[in-house]
Amino acid sequence: MAREKPPAAPEGKVVLLSGGNPQIAKADGDAPVQAYIAAMPGWKRACGERIDALVVQTVPGVRKAVRWNSPFYGVEGEGWFLSFHVLTRYVKVTFFAGTSLLPLPPGATERSKDARWIDIYEGDAVDEGQLADWIRQAAALPGWKP
Repeated sequence: MAREKPPAAPEGKVVLLSGGNPQIAKADGDAPVQAYIAAMPGWKRACGERIDALVVQTVPGVRKAVRWNSPFYGVEGEGWFLSFHVLTRYVKVTFFAGTSLLPLPPGATERSKDARWIDIYEGDAVDEGQLADWIRQAAALPGWKP
């Protein structure tokens, strides 16, 4: 059975997929990442802005792109080290080589392989020092190359 295409958004509007995740076309650079963040609904926008700022501050020259309707962050020639994604009640921040980070980020399943993540809910007190440390560690590792 063929999948139906999501409805087209009015000019200048971004379609929000399930859970409120912005539908942004695959593209490289800061502009598509900023378009994604600008389309994040409610409190999640400020969360996305803070994650983006923390990555930029922690990893000078970070490479940015949107892939699979999510912002990706990487080091040129080394692959992607982090991504985040909007879900219904939280923002999921994924470290692709998360099993190499200390302390381990808490999110994992049996199928996670090397990835680990944190889920940020509205009103959570995020330990930005720990998040920056994980970002710094992740950026120094070989990244994910799809």
